[in-house]
Amino acid sequence: MTALKEERIPHRKTSYIHPMLAREVREPFSDEHWLFEEKWDGYRAIAELKKDQVRLYSRNGRSFNETFPHIVNALRALRMDAVLDGEIVVLDDMGKSSLPLLERYDGRLPLRFQVFDLLYKDGHCLEEQPLLWRKQLLKTILPPGDLVRYNDHVRGNGIELFQLASADAREGIIGKLADSVYSEGRRSPDWLKIKTHRETEAIIVGVADGSLLLARYEDDRLCYAGRVDKGPDFPESALRPLVRKTSPVKGFVPENPVTWLRPTLVCTIRYTDLSAEGWFREPCFRGLRLDKNAREVRGN
Repeated sequence: MTALKEERIPHRKTSYIHPMLAREVREPFSDEHWLFEEKWDGYRAIAELKKDQVRLYSRNGRSFNETFPHIVNALRALRMDAVLDGEIVVLDDMGKSSLPLLERYDGRLPLRFQVFDLLYKDGHCLEEQPLLWRKQLLKTILPPGDLVRYNDHVRGNGIELFQLASADAREGIIGKLADSVYSEGRRSPDWLKIKTHRETEAIIVGVADGSLLLARYEDDRLCYAGRVDKGPDFPESALRPLVRKTSPVKGFVPENPVTWLRPTLVCTIRYTDLSAEGWFREPCFRGLRLDKNAREVRGN
């Protein structure tokens, strides 16, 4: 392991770090130049630690400090100067992460912050260091714990890990080039996500007859993408502040009355395919994504 670079944390135009993002591919692969990790079904989170001070926030800068105080306290107990990148998850009875359970987290199921990257240490920027180097250092400084955990990987054998994820009905895997640098805010080909099913994000733009009306951006135009049953446990309180009089979707005329919403609330859905119009076929509502910005939700 080489010595830390003497580069200080650079100045930013925003008050939070935009995490590096993965591109989606359909087929798993094996390659010794790549590291493979489990893909978690949770909230991406950045943790900035400065001795006993902690900032925990989503990929769009939303604070998680009050939402997950137990994780914040566990991070504070580390008493280190560092910036960590990871995923906040809740595990079901089978040990699998679940976004719906995370949304309704009541303290009864295991909560975790799975940390998979180290961006800064003692004020020094590590983003230009190779990923494997960063993970090796992360593993040495992150003590074992129930709430904050080092996220391990396998090297090379992505196909086998994907097959295990599929057999266990898990989300999928993430492949990361072992010598890749950390590119803030970029959806990079050096990080790839391979899902065991078709899943994506959509923007909730209206409610009608017990269904959520969905849309996605095509360039700068918001386009209708179908509807999905919101189910009995949907948090209705999330919709009330967003009600508006007119449709945010141009060129779409519904058959029935709709309560239109400001296009800011993002959800995750699973689906079988897309229609010729680009609408989701057989969609299934998975949960809200409070950690994602609606402007990032775009068609394939």
